[in-house]
Amino acid sequence: MAQFKAKFPEDFYWGGATAANQIEGAYDEDGKGLSAADFVEYIPKDQRTKDNAMEITSEQIRRNLSGESTARHPKREGVDFYHRYKEDIALLAEMGFTAFRFSIHWSRIFPNGYDEIPNENGLQFYENVLDELAKYNIEPIVTLSHYETPYGLTEKYNGWVDREVIDHFVRYAATVFNRYKDKVKFWISFNEINMITLSPFTGGGILSDKQDNPMQAKYQGLHHQFVASALATKKLHEMIPDGKMGCMLATMSHYPNTPNPEDVLKAQKDNQDNLFFTDVHARGEYPKYMDRFFIENDIEIEKATGDDEIIKQHPVDYITISYYMSMLSSAAPEGQRTEGNLMNSLKNPYLEASDWGWQIDPIGLRVVLNEMYDRYQLPIFIVENGLGAYDKVEEDGSIHDDYRIDYLRKHIEQMKEAIADGVELIGYTSWGPIDLVSMSTSEMSKRYGFVYVDKDDEGNGTLERYRKDSFFWYKQVIESNGEEL
Repeated sequence: MAQFKAKFPEDFYWGGATAANQIEGAYDEDGKGLSAADFVEYIPKDQRTKDNAMEITSEQIRRNLSGESTARHPKREGVDFYHRYKEDIALLAEMGFTAFRFSIHWSRIFPNGYDEIPNENGLQFYENVLDELAKYNIEPIVTLSHYETPYGLTEKYNGWVDREVIDHFVRYAATVFNRYKDKVKFWISFNEINMITLSPFTGGGILSDKQDNPMQAKYQGLHHQFVASALATKKLHEMIPDGKMGCMLATMSHYPNTPNPEDVLKAQKDNQDNLFFTDVHARGEYPKYMDRFFIENDIEIEKATGDDEIIKQHPVDYITISYYMSMLSSAAPEGQRTEGNLMNSLKNPYLEASDWGWQIDPIGLRVVLNEMYDRYQLPIFIVENGLGAYDKVEEDGSIHDDYRIDYLRKHIEQMKEAIADGVELIGYTSWGPIDLVSMSTSEMSKRYGFVYVDKDDEGNGTLERYRKDSFFWYKQVIESNGEEL
């Protein structure tokens, strides 16, 4: 039998991905308002529970704004990309990046979210970032909302649960489309839009303790995001004819725990629950399998006249995903479970796990890519994938992160196999190319980068940048277009 040689396309995008709330810092500079991320507190590992890392309560916000709280908020500090973006982008260029995914902090453009006039300082900052990327021929992929709902929208509307937020988002989107229409082709409406159902405050600025029916609020807020995404896509196509809008899903692919048909059925349902979000974005309608879910959970989505038509008429142009792990589904409640944040599942005995309990499954990425391409027949862009790990700085300043190289190598190999399978994969941006504040735990010690940032969990350090071994390895990968791994 002839051997099929897998190969990346010549125009494949290689790079890395970040979020404004995890790298920028400068949370109160140049007119920026507070966002949901600015209220997330650092909780030491020995005090942390699964439920207290990201969901914020009204009382926490009250204590914070009144000055009673003594909690640290690492996302307010980030890693000072706001002042060091030229230095950081130069490091990305040194690795040979052809793409860089970042987000615009909505509250840097409209400090409260509902303001009539945009903040020029914020607009100019991102223009400077885009110009710096253009200097090195790095393609920007820009996320409009990456867990950065302006706090003003939480205060006034309780976030996305209120329909009024749609218009504010569309005005924000149109403002940045107009400003950067000659600088950005690839856009993403909402980062990991399924997060709103896992952490409503993180994903939608919704305080659940203010809702009589928190489950209803999650899915109502999600519906408003679907409509907003479709309207933003409409605006993009009107204002930037060659612009591309992508949706973003945190992929949570489930395998059945056993061949027991009950486990197989449970895995199928779990996968439908995950793909529901991209089904709406890409197919332009709510899938029928959600009817039963809504009935059984007493959820009744309130839709305005024309919502279904808006969603149908303006689907996304491409699919973007994050991929970190796969999971197991079982109809039985018992069994040893993983420690992975937010995505806790049964432990797969065939897989190793990261320092944070996230199970490592490179072949699972190939499975996901094939399933999603079969389902949607749209180009796919992997915009997050990486290994959060403890890194040690040697006496000579070197950082030997062979574990990260091994992780990335195995995933890139499976990407290449997926392309050979026929998947239209257009790019790959690994998560956190420069160490940043962890989304789920607000730690610095959970490092993803090719570049080490001298800062610890308590906020101490010089913020100096150091190249890890993976920096030089990834440079070689990009130079060879994925041939030298």
